[in-house]
Amino acid sequence: MFLEHVNLTVSNVDSAADFYSKVFGFHRRWEGASAMGGRTVHVGTDTSYLALWQPTRVPEEGLGFDRRGNGFNHIGIVVDDLDEVEARLHDLGVETFNHADYEPGRRFYFEDPDDIEVEVVSYS
Repeated sequence: MFLEHVNLTVSNVDSAADFYSKVFGFHRRWEGASAMGGRTVHVGTDTSYLALWQPTRVPEEGLGFDRRGNGFNHIGIVVDDLDEVEARLHDLGVETFNHADYEPGRRFYFEDPDDIEVEVVSYS
């Protein structure tokens, strides 16, 4: 199990990707249209990355967003056994949502006790 990514909303996805690449030596792992509208660029290493998302419109302030619409969206954690982790969450009374099977893996989301969204993904 390891922390795979952090998902952030940014005002300019290319500028943010260039900045983090220059500072940390990251490379662009993936980029393209976001399923939520806008554009996403993944910058990082071969094992972890920042998912930088630029929406088509600036989100309202609040709900984790600052006055410019930038903000923290979720963290992503890779696990070996997705079903086992989901069973543990259900045992704790935690609801899971947004299940998806996609190339190259499977995923779901949940909110922790502080309402922080967590994506759990498995590539096995």
